[in-house]
Amino acid sequence: MFSQKKSSTKLEPDQRELYDNARRRTKQKKRLFLHFVIFLVGAVLLIVLNVVIGFREEFMPLGYNWFVWAILVWTFFFLIHLVNVFITSNFMGKEWEKRQMDKLVEKQRKRIEELDRKVQQQHPLPPKDTGFSPAPERNLDRDRDYRDRDNYLNR
Repeated sequence: MFSQKKSSTKLEPDQRELYDNARRRTKQKKRLFLHFVIFLVGAVLLIVLNVVIGFREEFMPLGYNWFVWAILVWTFFFLIHLVNVFITSNFMGKEWEKRQMDKLVEKQRKRIEELDRKVQQQHPLPPKDTGFSPAPERNLDRDRDYRDRDNYLNR
C-alpha cells in the first residue's frame, strides 16, 4: 500500500500549452452553444408573450412588434459571439499572438542594437587595461637619499 509509487503524468510545456488551448477553445464553443440555446428559448418566450398572451401588443416601434426588435438585437449579439469564437479566434489565436510577440521582440532587439552602435560611435569606451602599467620613472636623488640613510643606520 505505502510502497507503491503513484504514477504522476507530467505534461511537457508544449503538450501543456496544446492542452490549455484545447480546453479554452472547448469552453468557448460550450458557451456559444449555451448562448444559442438561451437565444432560442428567449426568442420563443418573447413571441409567446407578444402573440399568444398579448403583452404590449400596441407597442410597435417603426411599425414592427417590439419582440421583433428584441430578437434582432439579440441576434446581432449572438452573431458577434459566433464571429468571435469561430473566425476571430482562428485568426488571432495563440499562434497569432506568439507571432506578434516575436515580431515585437525582434523589432525591439534591433532598435537596442542600433542605439548601442550609435552610443559606441559617439562615445567610445577607452581601451581595456591589459593589467601592466608602464614602469615609473626613477628618481635617482630619492634613491641616493634612501641609500645614504640606510648606510648611516647600519654603522
